[in-house]
Amino acid sequence: MSAIHPFILSGGSGTRLWPLSRKAYPKQFLALTGADKTLFQFSCERFASSEFAPPVILGGNDHRFIIAEQMREIGVVPAAIVLEPSARNTAPAAAIAALIAAEKGDDALLLLAPSDHVIADAAAFRETVMRGVADARDGALITFGVKPTQAHTGYGYIEAEGEGAALKVRRFVEKPNKDDAAAYVASGNFYWNAGIFLMSAKSLLRAFEAHAPLILQGCQRALSRAQLDLDFLRLDAQAYGAVPDISIDYAIMEKAENVRCVPLAAKWSDLGSWPAIWDVLEKDTDGNAAQGDVTFHNSQQSFAYTENACLAVVGLKDVLVVATKDAILVASKEHAQSVKAVVDKLKESGRQEIVFHKRVYRPWGWFESLDRGERFQVKRIMVKPGAQLSLQSHYHRAEHWIVVRGTLEVTIDEKVNLLDENQSTYIPLGARHRLVNPGRIPAYLIEVQSGAYLDEDDIVRYDDIYGRAAE
Repeated sequence: MSAIHPFILSGGSGTRLWPLSRKAYPKQFLALTGADKTLFQFSCERFASSEFAPPVILGGNDHRFIIAEQMREIGVVPAAIVLEPSARNTAPAAAIAALIAAEKGDDALLLLAPSDHVIADAAAFRETVMRGVADARDGALITFGVKPTQAHTGYGYIEAEGEGAALKVRRFVEKPNKDDAAAYVASGNFYWNAGIFLMSAKSLLRAFEAHAPLILQGCQRALSRAQLDLDFLRLDAQAYGAVPDISIDYAIMEKAENVRCVPLAAKWSDLGSWPAIWDVLEKDTDGNAAQGDVTFHNSQQSFAYTENACLAVVGLKDVLVVATKDAILVASKEHAQSVKAVVDKLKESGRQEIVFHKRVYRPWGWFESLDRGERFQVKRIMVKPGAQLSLQSHYHRAEHWIVVRGTLEVTIDEKVNLLDENQSTYIPLGARHRLVNPGRIPAYLIEVQSGAYLDEDDIVRYDDIYGRAAE
């Protein structure tokens, strides 16, 4: 039996988990479950068995280096990393997956799986997938459903009937109100829609031809014009941007007749809100869950997260408190879904707190702003072993660099010097400069900027091993 080809969808933004999840570093790349691996890394490892081929990752351009680095950390080599130039929802992503899988043969099986879900038992998940293989080879479009444990209004539902491994799907229902959700759970015929799909490339392509031909045609153009960039495959921006923005549920699954549902025999959560995070974490005797330096007093059924500050929660019940270095969220569990509305308001105001964390990751390491005032900014910078920044200059600022750990090779115009711990240098305004870490440990430095304009778009790049244009 040929291997199943996993396609991991990694383009989500996770706005309901703000302020921890942000556009530049969304929830799939965060370690949210108390473990030392991210949701994306767990998703990749879920397919580390003989039944599956190496995964193809479908992700956003802005996250390409995060994807590559997190896969390198866990030793998983992808079959490809395909970059979507814009977010177009799951139907176009599914069409791209079908076209790529079809290159392996029309009968190749593909599995579409989100990168930001929690599935507690990976072995049980793989066994569930294999239960759908026979029907998928016979032409069925398989969706996986989770037996509901409560009348959840944040999930879509699948009504299924019949017997056997794959049940006949009667209908899909979008997020219901509380009364309808309770009725669905009581009936025993409904499952939560897990957003995981198994089918042959041939069957999915036929479904697109029948129900969404414009999506298929646009994706064919985007893939035929795709360009290789380092280890990434870039879909054509113009063709992909013209494809309708729609989910695979609306475009295909609700219209097709050959849809089957396989119940997922493993604990599952899409971690779509802060109460979902609370639900999967270990709790104290009062039902409180915490991450970071948190103290609860006379509080129950609450969740608290802090990055570095000491956080105390006193006399509260069913609350969510999330404190990052530059933003704080306080909400009741009941209104957790409204976090997205808050993010929308902040977006309208042009607030950068919805896009970036204090610590901003780059392919060479990261930087974070420690202080900023009129005509100055202080940053802490980490450069990974063997990594280097681009050769660059600035129109509006000069910089002072002080090495606090490790060794850095510094280029300033025509001069190249090595700086060790406690040594420093000055980069005049307009000078071409570069940092390289030639060592085997991460190197840290403090950067003091001074000038009339200090934002990140004041960069002119002359040479960059990561293929980035001037920001």
